[in-house]
Amino acid sequence: MNKRIPMTNVDRAQLRAFVSEGFEALGLTEEDAGIFADALIFSELRFHPGQGQGVARLRRYHERIGNGEVNPRAGWSIVKEGPALALVDAHNGIGTVAASKAMDLAIKKAKENGIGTVIVRNSTHYGSSAVHACRALDHGCIGMAFTNAGPEMAPHGGREGVTGTNPWSIAAPSDQGFPVVLDIALTTAGKGMMKWHEREGKKMPLDWAITPEGEETDDPTAAMLGPLLPIGGHKGYGLAFMSEAMTGVLSGGGFGLMPYSDPKKLDVSHYVQAIDISWFMDPADYAARMGEFVQMAKTRKRRPGVKEILVPGEQEARRIAAKSENGVPIDDVVLADMQALGAELGLTTTLDPLGPYTGDTL
Repeated sequence: MNKRIPMTNVDRAQLRAFVSEGFEALGLTEEDAGIFADALIFSELRFHPGQGQGVARLRRYHERIGNGEVNPRAGWSIVKEGPALALVDAHNGIGTVAASKAMDLAIKKAKENGIGTVIVRNSTHYGSSAVHACRALDHGCIGMAFTNAGPEMAPHGGREGVTGTNPWSIAAPSDQGFPVVLDIALTTAGKGMMKWHEREGKKMPLDWAITPEGEETDDPTAAMLGPLLPIGGHKGYGLAFMSEAMTGVLSGGGFGLMPYSDPKKLDVSHYVQAIDISWFMDPADYAARMGEFVQMAKTRKRRPGVKEILVPGEQEARRIAAKSENGVPIDDVVLADMQALGAELGLTTTLDPLGPYTGDTL
């Protein structure tokens, strides 16, 4: 029987203060803690909670830092640099922070040279790709970000993982009231969504994952023991493979079976790029042209049963608006765990419930 997972609204400013203070308690600098807190709240509002990219990560990083898997004070260093390029070593630090700072460097180079590309090696989990791609929007740039990850995706025809979910994001401004943002993993789904289906008592689609024996399954519990499947069959696998070529292989970092193989060196690599729109045209003209393109797509004749055609980022913009009406909705299990963690860490900021989340948008 399907069941609704209860969620509770909390104040956004209080949540940001709590998460930031929590990361400082785990050893991050005030600046880095703020970057990480903003990224997690961005993801909490933008994505379905089952995707696991939001504030629940505070507990996971408490474990990773405590186990010595991640160095909260690692900083990062530029290994090699040119006018429009840079190679950065994150020294096994916080991937979200390293990628955010790498995008800032890419933006700086783009404003000086029209384009900036930064590749980061020796890093860790960097969260949502959209966090980093969207960072470029406030500077009149198109942003792109992708990363490799642990080997959870099976190669086309295989039954063992060899590449990561390797998520991509490309963010571009428009005059439609929201940016156009592609933000996708190259697997059909992740194990976070499988766990959500498991909690809801739902079966999952057959194209999400296979069993360790290579068989199709709609049972999320069985699927979590096997590898994930790529979007678009061999095409998604090919994109994931080449993502490894442009991150871990090119940077001199880990790739394929290497990331996460050593718990003391997660060995993840990222690619971020910014393109200065003003090198090509007035940014306002670009936004208007993107708006025109959006309307071209949305006004096409629809297939039977389809109520509306959407463009990349439109659904997420609506989700942010819906989930922000009365604070930030948090899964009750996650909220209780965060409150417990706050007590463990001796945080002065509390998380006070504003009331149950009753909206339909997850």
